[in-house]
Amino acid sequence: MSDSPAPLADPHIAFDVSEGRRDVVVLGSTGSVGTQAIDLVLRNPDRFRVTALSAAGGRVGLLAEQARRLRVRTVAVAREETVPALREALGAEYGSEPLPEILAGPDAATDVATSECHTVLNGITGSIGLAPTLAALEAGRTLALANKESLIVGGPLVKALAKPGQIIPVDSEHAALFQALAAGTRADVRKLVVTASGGPFRGRTRAELAHVTPDAALAHPTWAMGPVITINSATLVNKGLEVIEAHLLYDIPFERIEVVVHPQSYVHSMVEFTDGSTLAQATPPDMSGPIAVGIGWPVRVPDAAPAFDWSTASTWEFFPLDTDAFPSVGLARQVGSLGGTAPAVFNAANEECVEAFLAGRLPFNGIMDTVTEVVAEHGQPAKGTSLTVADVLEAETWARARAREMAEKFGEEQPAEARA
Repeated sequence: MSDSPAPLADPHIAFDVSEGRRDVVVLGSTGSVGTQAIDLVLRNPDRFRVTALSAAGGRVGLLAEQARRLRVRTVAVAREETVPALREALGAEYGSEPLPEILAGPDAATDVATSECHTVLNGITGSIGLAPTLAALEAGRTLALANKESLIVGGPLVKALAKPGQIIPVDSEHAALFQALAAGTRADVRKLVVTASGGPFRGRTRAELAHVTPDAALAHPTWAMGPVITINSATLVNKGLEVIEAHLLYDIPFERIEVVVHPQSYVHSMVEFTDGSTLAQATPPDMSGPIAVGIGWPVRVPDAAPAFDWSTASTWEFFPLDTDAFPSVGLARQVGSLGGTAPAVFNAANEECVEAFLAGRLPFNGIMDTVTEVVAEHGQPAKGTSLTVADVLEAETWARARAREMAEKFGEEQPAEARA
């Protein structure tokens, strides 16, 4: 392991360290990660300056407010039809002052990812974040990566472009591993341990999960997230994706990446070293810390996130993963080992099945049952390092269509009382 190339995310490599204030581009600025990143920047104007923003276009008022407060050069939206509303909102915010440059269309985020800056924070949700990820890497930017899907579906493409240490992970689990790995060499690492809250259904059997409702699945006990991510936490698909991500980021074999359930979500992940010691990175559940690591590394941002009150008693629990009730992690290991387009199929089929579950067309257990069938039917076209963006898009399109067909067929086969 010590003789292999440095991994994509390496805390021992400070990629392109700059003096003074860093220029940052925020992709997905109106989402959860984006809004928290902007709050962090506004609290630390001497450390960071945001030069460009991108968003889907659904919250133009917020986007315009962000642009004005940050005084950005460029604002990008994916939906071209929102440009008139955005221009109006910017006019209201800026008054008689000149408006920032506006980019629009499906390639707008990719365009701003190549603009002049030190760091690109990719906080876009979904595999549409792949193109901006590749663009930022090719342009030589440090990539603070919160968009796990781009790494999941385009792993070989990302690895072919990224320099060692060019990616700083922003997911709380991978930011935790990143920090813990700084304590030793790669040859010292025995195991990565990814923690999972267990979601709202921790401790339930597969039979007990058969009739859970979308409302129950959306009631996460620890984190406030969007609906897709929250359902992924309930099925533990998010942990499966994070296992694949850890393998790609840190070049650790799947058999040495473990998942453990930790309901309090205080310990975000751990690294076990060959001497038997384990280092755990712990903070109260809050994304400000991982974001600060992502855009500030190797310098830490003072008071970026809340700290523990060690004068108050607390209990931290750890449980083994129930692989029967939650088979998603095992399936993720399988598709991660297959590589090629298999992870893209897994991710796309899951997104379609989550939508079907939220719409009442698929039961909770049917999410993973259907994803498993789609993955099995897909098989493994051996793309290897020859994988292209077109391959990924084609596989995703097929997986989404097939998952919709299977979900629709499942609904038709259920008795009327079960569909009611």
